[in-house]
Amino acid sequence: MMRVRQHTLPDYLFWFGCVIFAALLQTNWPEFLKLQDVSPDIVLVMVVYFAIAFGEERAMFTALIGGLYLDVAVNTTLGHHVFCYVLIGYFCGRLSTRLITEHEAIKAGLVLVASFLQGILFLAIQYVQEPQRGMLYPVLTNAVPAAFYSAIVTPIVFIAVERIFHRREAITGGML
Repeated sequence: MMRVRQHTLPDYLFWFGCVIFAALLQTNWPEFLKLQDVSPDIVLVMVVYFAIAFGEERAMFTALIGGLYLDVAVNTTLGHHVFCYVLIGYFCGRLSTRLITEHEAIKAGLVLVASFLQGILFLAIQYVQEPQRGMLYPVLTNAVPAAFYSAIVTPIVFIAVERIFHRREAITGGML
């Protein structure tokens, strides 16, 4: 019989802190992460991780927290990142129930697709708000390289988050 673990307030605060740390890393040290003027979307990688590991609900809450932080820190329209991340979190959470997600290539491929879809959605919303920016050039110069870079850093982020949360689960003695 499978026992469902009840999460406590410290568990949620720890998870909240990890999401904020990822968003801080993405916004405050972009030069450290940049490769040829492209930086990975670490918050999106965490959203996909939580979609695979805990389901769409945790992924959508991760998207809400990370998206709100990014909206405020990057000075975009409030809700722009949130909307894109929440849709991707729900999509990945639902899709991960139908995939065998234990293989690293599947995880990286899911991050690649999710990052590309998030980039397209984000740029489409920007295009609707400001049509003079254009759509094709930002997709080719920003969304596609960022999707590939996010897929490349996926194993590193997944291993780090898995060790942190697996260790946390082992310490508290619960099962999912």
